[in-house]
Amino acid sequence: MESNVGAAFCRSHLIEELTIPRLHELLRRGEVTCEALVRAYLARIADLDAQGPCLNAVIAVNPHAVDEARALDEELRRGGPTWPSAPLYGVPVLLKDNCETADMPTTAGSRSLEDFRTGRDADLVRRLREAGAVILAKTNLHEFAIWGETVSSMKGQTLNPYDLTRTPGGSSGGTGAAVAANFGLVGIGTDTVNSIRSPASACALCGIRPTVGLVSSEGIVPYANTQDTAGPIARTVEDAVRVLDVIAMNNGHRPASYLNSLNADGLRGKRIGLLESFWGSEAINAPVNNVVQAALARLREAGAVLVPIADAIDPDWLVREVSVHLYELKEHLGAYLTAFGERAPVHSIDEILASGKYTPDIEENLKTANGLGTDMLAYAERLERRAEVQRQVLAILERERLDALLYPHQQQLVSKVGAGQKQRNGVLGSVTGFPAIVVPGGFADGVPVGLEFLGRPFDEPQLIEIVYGLEQAEPIRVPPVL
Repeated sequence: MESNVGAAFCRSHLIEELTIPRLHELLRRGEVTCEALVRAYLARIADLDAQGPCLNAVIAVNPHAVDEARALDEELRRGGPTWPSAPLYGVPVLLKDNCETADMPTTAGSRSLEDFRTGRDADLVRRLREAGAVILAKTNLHEFAIWGETVSSMKGQTLNPYDLTRTPGGSSGGTGAAVAANFGLVGIGTDTVNSIRSPASACALCGIRPTVGLVSSEGIVPYANTQDTAGPIARTVEDAVRVLDVIAMNNGHRPASYLNSLNADGLRGKRIGLLESFWGSEAINAPVNNVVQAALARLREAGAVLVPIADAIDPDWLVREVSVHLYELKEHLGAYLTAFGERAPVHSIDEILASGKYTPDIEENLKTANGLGTDMLAYAERLERRAEVQRQVLAILERERLDALLYPHQQQLVSKVGAGQKQRNGVLGSVTGFPAIVVPGGFADGVPVGLEFLGRPFDEPQLIEIVYGLEQAEPIRVPPVL
């Protein structure tokens, strides 16, 4: 009977663009069950991921998801929970498959780790479960989170639900495509260079890259610990904030609740710096620039003060000369895998390469990283440049009395399938470790364009006020047609 209820719920389209507050309202009124919701999402994944448009966003569904949802329904029937103690009660979560789950393999998108079971939940997964969430499925990523088109040997190429000829960004593109396509209610991504914000930009979503250290990386397959973090990807700012509220650690830097920053008039009087060096000036940049200009008009109408910032910061230079991702990969990934002993099928980049069980897309980066390390002078020099960039950004914010910097996440539209990502700006948040949030800015020929707001360390509340105010002033997101 419950299966039929789930199918009816799916056919009614109620799961499309469902939000956490709306779900909890339906649960309180008895108009849906957790089991029906999980079954409805699983049916949608079955219809659209491996057939139909074949988005290839999901590596594996959780075989226990229906049972977990049924247990939540039983708890509701017994009179629980108290909602403040379970803020994500019944929320189906799409989890990037470099986050450990005790009951499922963690592959990082690589056949070299196929069936790799750690037997434990990542810290953020534990927090999600304790808050009442159901891990619905594990999503595709660019293998080992190494690049930005979301190609893996486990699942292949994930497609952008808004334009099936394009990638969904990456490396968390499986989560981005799946959340955009309404395969689950919210998602989790990880971000070393662009990887939460890139799919948020490409798939008309809100993606929050928290200040490094706010969300624990424990139990996440590492890329570069200096820059690694995890965060929410959701269809609305409020849903992303509700997830952040659960996964952020109480490390002395977070407020009692980020929900207090959901101020519909949050843009009023905010001083936002327009980082002009992050705008493209070629013909290929025109579609993005046109979308951003229209978004700037909405910001002004909502009361923001826009301040041009002429300081020259080159995102390509930040990737080439400041980011430490390739210098840390060999050591940090190797240490993580080695700690599992015989339980891990591979323990180093050498063994991954020898296995042959990886997508050719990452071979060059694997080989490059294998020749680099944290004991090199060049690595130390990058850390010095990183500190200088941090000082530079803070100086700009102070000099102009800014609440945030603003720029397009990507200077040109997200890449076509088979092409590489170019002109992405998310590296500024990554090399500084400062918080950054991407929200939808508009569409160019049906392709989403994301706006990125960057702030001071642990100033997520200020950024949330800005992006929520923008969303409330004029919602931009529309679901893809699939």
